Amino acid sequence: MGDLPAHRVVVIGSGFGGLFATKQLRRERVRVILIDRTPYHLFQPLLYQLATGILSEGEIAPAAREVLKRQRNVRVLLGEVSHIDLTARTVTSSAAGLMTVTPYDSLIVAAGAGQSYFGNEQFAQFAPGLKSIDDALTLRGQIFGAFEMAELETDPQRQAAWLTFVVVGGGPTGVEMAGQLAELSRRGLTRNFTAFDPADARVILVEAGHGLLTDFGGTLSRRAQRSLEHLGVDVRLDTSVTDVDAAGVTTRAGDGSTQRIASNTKVWAAGVSASPLGGLLAGASGAQLTRSGQVEVLPDCTIPGYSEVFVVGDLMRLGQMPGVAQVAIQSGKFAARQIARRVRGRDTEHAFHYRDKGTMATISRFKAIAIIGPLRVSGLPAWLLWLGVHLVYLIGFKNRLTVLLHWAVTFVGRGRSERTAPRARLVAPPPDAQASRSPV
Repeated sequence: MGDLPAHRVVVIGSGFGGLFATKQLRRERVRVILIDRTPYHLFQPLLYQLATGILSEGEIAPAAREVLKRQRNVRVLLGEVSHIDLTARTVTSSAAGLMTVTPYDSLIVAAGAGQSYFGNEQFAQFAPGLKSIDDALTLRGQIFGAFEMAELETDPQRQAAWLTFVVVGGGPTGVEMAGQLAELSRRGLTRNFTAFDPADARVILVEAGHGLLTDFGGTLSRRAQRSLEHLGVDVRLDTSVTDVDAAGVTTRAGDGSTQRIASNTKVWAAGVSASPLGGLLAGASGAQLTRSGQVEVLPDCTIPGYSEVFVVGDLMRLGQMPGVAQVAIQSGKFAARQIARRVRGRDTEHAFHYRDKGTMATISRFKAIAIIGPLRVSGLPAWLLWLGVHLVYLIGFKNRLTVLLHWAVTFVGRGRSERTAPRARLVAPPPDAQASRSPV
C-alpha cells in the first residue's frame, strides 16, 4: 500500500454494508481501514439456523481477513469504536484495553443494529435476542440443554416447562425460529430420548400485532400462520409480553386478560435498536435520530454538514427503506462509489436510490413466502428461491458447499449435525428443582 495516495477511507462495521463498501473500493487508489468489534463478517439472516443446530459458526461468519486477503488496499482492525471526532476526522477504537486512533478522509459508518427490548432491558437476561454469534450459541445451548433437562426431570410440571419454548415477535426472525423449533422437536430429535417424546414440546409464538409477517400483506401473512399452525406452533396474535423471568413469560391479550406461561427457554425476536454510534454521530453533528436510534441522513447518505461521512445500512434512516440486507449492500456500495468519484475528481450522484429485489422469509422445510416485484410466491417455489438467494450471498465457495450439504442433511433427512455447545452455555436446573432422579 506504500505507493497509494493519502486518501484514507475508514469503514466501521464488517456486516453487509461495511464489507460490500470495502470490496467496492478494491480497485480504487485509496487506503481502506475496516474496523469492527468482531473479526468476522456475520450473515445474520441465518443465525436462527446456527441456534437450532443446522449450521456452524464458520459457515455463516467467515473471518473478514480471509474474505479480504486478496484486496491489497485494505487493513482490518479489531476494535469497538467509542468515539468519532468529526472535526479532527479521527475514529477511536479499543480492543482488550488497547486504544487505537485512526484518521480518515472519508468515513463510512455501517455499524448495524441490535435487539430492542422496548425499555425492558432486564428481559435480555432471560430471553436472548438473535443478533450475534454469541446470541445464537447461547440459544443453542439453552434449546438442546432444555431437552436434556427434560430427560432428567421426574416432575411433570417441571418437565413441561423445559419442553415449552416461547418466541416473542412475529417478524421474519420470530417466524423462522418458531418454525425451526417445531421441526426440531417433531423431526430432528425423533428417537433421541426415552423419558419423553420430543414431539410433545410446545412452541408458542407471541405477537403484539394483528398478524405475522405483516410486510408481506394479508394473504401471505395468513398462509404463513397456517403453515406454522400445521406444524403445531401455538400462534398468539394481539398478545403482548409484560414480564419475563427465569421461569416463564407473562402475557396480556387484546381483551386485557393476562396469562402466565411456564417456560425455561425464551427467544426475543421483537424489535431492533440501532447501534449506539448513531447517538455519537447525532450528538457531534446535530443530525436527527429516530426513536429506534437511526440517523436521519441526506439523500446521498451523508450527515448534514459533513459530506465526507456516510451512514449506511440499518443505522441510516432514509425514507421508508426496510431493514434488510439489500439496503445495507446497496447503500454501502453507493457510498464507496461516491468516494471513488471524489478521489477521481468526478461529480457525485445527488441521491441514493434503493432497488427493491424482493423480500422473502422461510417458514419451515419446503415452505416459504416471497415478494418479487408484482409476484407473490409461497410454498415450495418460494422455499427453493429462498435457498438460492441465500446461497448466492454467502461469502466463499467452501461455505456455500458445506451449507448446501448441511441443508440436505437437515431438510431431506432428519439430522441436526451442529448440536454441540460449551458446558457453560447449557442450562442448569432451577434452584428449587430438588426432585430426586433415578437412572433409567
